[in-house]
Order: sequence, then C-alpha cells, then structure tokens
Amino acid sequence: MRLTLSGRRVLVTRAAHQASKLSDGLRALGAEPVEVPVLEIQPPLSFEALDRALRQLDSYDWLIFTSANTVRQLAERSAALGISFEKTLTPQVAAVGEATASAAWDAGFAVALVPESYVAESLVESLAGQAAGKRILLARAEIARDVIPDALRVAGAVVDVVDAYRNVLPEAAPELLRQALDAGIDAATFTSSSSVTHLAEAARHAGIAFPFAGVLAVSIGPITSATLREHGWEPAAEASPSDVEGLIAATALALTSLP
Repeated sequence: MRLTLSGRRVLVTRAAHQASKLSDGLRALGAEPVEVPVLEIQPPLSFEALDRALRQLDSYDWLIFTSANTVRQLAERSAALGISFEKTLTPQVAAVGEATASAAWDAGFAVALVPESYVAESLVESLAGQAAGKRILLARAEIARDVIPDALRVAGAVVDVVDAYRNVLPEAAPELLRQALDAGIDAATFTSSSSVTHLAEAARHAGIAFPFAGVLAVSIGPITSATLREHGWEPAAEASPSDVEGLIAATALALTSLP
C-alpha cells in the first residue's frame, strides 16, 4: 500500500481510550499520529437526574444516544443500580452513527434507528415526523448543544435531558500540546466540538496562540467545523461520512493537497 502521508505528523485530540482507531488509521497511511488527549470522561456532579430516568426508563418512547461515551456511562450506571435493559423494546433506541449504535448493541440495547448522516440534525429529521406526543430521553455530556431537544420539542415531543458524564481537560494536556507543537505538526484532527474547545483551552493554559499557525484543521462533521470557525480556524477538510474512517480520508485529502 502506498503510504500517502509519509512524514506527516497529525495531532489526535480524542480521549485516550478512544484514540487508537484514528491513530491506527493514520499510521496505516504513513502518518505519525501525535496523541494529545484533550477530553477525559468523569462522572456527572450528581447522579440524581440520571438515576431517576433510568429507574423509569420504560416510561419513555425513545432513548437517544449521541455518543459511545454516553452508552458506556449509562450501562455502567445501570449496572450499579442493578437495572438490566438487555434488548428491551421499550423505549426504542436511536443512535447517532454506527459506532454509537455498535456500542449500544454491545451494552444490551436494541437499536431501532441510525440516521443516514451521522449528525444530530439528521437524527432529528428522522424522528421529527413521529415525535408528537412521545416521551424522549436524551442522556448526554454535561455541556452539549441543544439542537436535538429543541427541535424535538418543536415537533411536539416531551424531552427530558440528563447529564450522563462530564468532559474535562486532562491535567497533562497543555504540556503535551507544547511538546507536540515544538516537534512540529502538519494537521490537527477534531472529532467533536468539545475537542475544539478543549484544545483551545489547553493552548491557553500553555500560552500558545490558537489556532495554530501553519497547521491544517480537519473536522469530523459540520457542527465541529462550525465550532472551529467560531474559533477563527477554517477547516481544511471535513469528513464525509462523519465518522473516523471519513476523518482519516479527509486528513489524507487535506495533506496530499499541500504543495
């Protein structure tokens, strides 16, 4: 196989437990992945709302998962409470993307809906026509966009949003980032809006200007791209489809387009 990215160094900002698939794919193309995790999963400040929702999960018509992290946190908390949802049919489960759906199946949830495009707006479009009068549970990170709940409420659904976990900046991130940039980086990959905001925070702590001069930004999808633009960083490429494989392909396209 031709190593199209030979000699290129690519920043991988995913959480440490999720970085391997992206790093391995970049490495297979000859790139050197430089892992600087800027996201660390921690429990919510309170489990009260999540526990209450889990204990009455069968009262909901739909349960929405927007990430594999949410699936894992929900499964762990359910186990801690002694609650089992093995292939339950109530509620129906919707997952944003195949990776999230796979994690949900592995955790024992029967997935009824995966939108054609792996973004929140596509999921809303898939559910909106049948949302009127339905009770929907959205478990997610503590700080997240309100696109899904707002749109489904407009469509007539009753939506409960609960915090399943928090994304925090790892303590080591600023120093790891400084070392990575000192050694040189050709491109930075972003798998979520949180990865953008947390990398910007790490740069601020390290005293580094953000965005990084001379470094290409590659986004996993339109929402992440919008967050990059809010920070003054125009993406050099955007994944299509919005998954890890698409991000690897977009990175290769951006870097091979350089003179």
